[in-house]
Amino acid sequence: MKRAVIFMLIAVLGTTLSTAQKKQGDKINWVSFEEALELQKKNPKKIMMDVYTVWCGPCKMLDKNTFKNQDVADYINKNYYAVKFNAQGDSTISYDGRTFSNPGYDPAKAQRRNASHELTRYLRVSAFPTMVFFDEDGKMIAPIKGYKSPQQLELFLKLFKDDDYKEMKSQEQFNEYYAAFQPSFKG
Repeated sequence: MKRAVIFMLIAVLGTTLSTAQKKQGDKINWVSFEEALELQKKNPKKIMMDVYTVWCGPCKMLDKNTFKNQDVADYINKNYYAVKFNAQGDSTISYDGRTFSNPGYDPAKAQRRNASHELTRYLRVSAFPTMVFFDEDGKMIAPIKGYKSPQQLELFLKLFKDDDYKEMKSQEQFNEYYAAFQPSFKG
């Protein structure tokens, strides 16, 4: 009887730990933009910044459907510093020798549309969500607009991580890359 109880406890504990590890494993390690820039000095990696707003439906879908995908989270955590940036928030950020803030921010509108942050405009973000990619030196590579499924985001994550974008000089070259791309992330 004791053996059966001990066996059951071990089985339940193992299942609980496995579930907890899975939940822990499907999370992206988000850091602030300034933290990512500091981390690059010690361990150079590219940065992927999710520029979102609190009222944006597609931004919430991106969080739910794409960023919680295990393949996406694992790939981003391994190859990028991940940054979440509220495009209409009230943070103050130092980047590229300048300080950016949101002088038009209205705390009464914190959960609704608000003024655009200066960094949002500096990065040429005009739609939400937008993912902005930066190289290992913190220089902007490109903004990618709109909701992306795990497989759609995979294309850009690999394009920028492997520097394949540097070889593309035309839309036709990108179209060829896109046509040949074989996604491996599960939906």
